[in-house]
Amino acid sequence: LELNDKSSDVRYDTPIVGSSSPIDSMGLVQLCLSLEEKAEELGFDFDWTTESAMSRSRGMFRSIDSLSDEFLSQYNEKR
Repeated sequence: LELNDKSSDVRYDTPIVGSSSPIDSMGLVQLCLSLEEKAEELGFDFDWTTESAMSRSRGMFRSIDSLSDEFLSQYNEKR
């Protein structure tokens, strides 16, 4: 993924959406498609379109950590 600011310090708490995110909207789409492909390789369907996905308080795109938690949760549910 290309980051908006190449010098960004990406950490687990880095937001994925919003003005402080180093990822633009196309980067977010690329990230989601990459996660779908990885999920397919692992034998499950990753659903990043849930109703609460974009919620500021509980959505999976709050941070890199919350997205990875959701990915692992869906993986563990569908194994």
